[in-house]
Amino acid sequence: MPLHMIKLGVGVPDVDWLEARAAKGGPLVVHTRMTPKRAPEIEDGGSLYWVVKGVIVCRQRVLDIATLGEGKQSRCEITLEPKVVRTAPMARRPFQGWRYFEPKDAPVDLTDLDAGEAPEELVRQLRELGAW
Repeated sequence: MPLHMIKLGVGVPDVDWLEARAAKGGPLVVHTRMTPKRAPEIEDGGSLYWVVKGVIVCRQRVLDIATLGEGKQSRCEITLEPKVVRTAPMARRPFQGWRYFEPKDAPVDLTDLDAGEAPEELVRQLRELGAW
């Protein structure tokens, strides 16, 4: 079973922005300071779940995790699939960096929920109220 990651989308206004960025073609590369020790588990079909304005809203499949440089100058590059998959909104408190995210804790994809044409803000409010 693949392992996922969760990361805050700092400066990301909404999912549409992520989709527009991904639509430019080619994989998206996210830079972080620390390389996950469990990278092989993540690369085995895991995704990076994005937290935008305190809510998990989408995910992108992780294609590759690479460490560049050595010592204090090292950094990690996480290569993501260009396709953005919207998920059921799930509130999440702020944190620094990224975290491992077990599949049992991950929200379902909206395609699996059949959310129809409901606006994202309405869906988020319904989830917060526990009505969805």
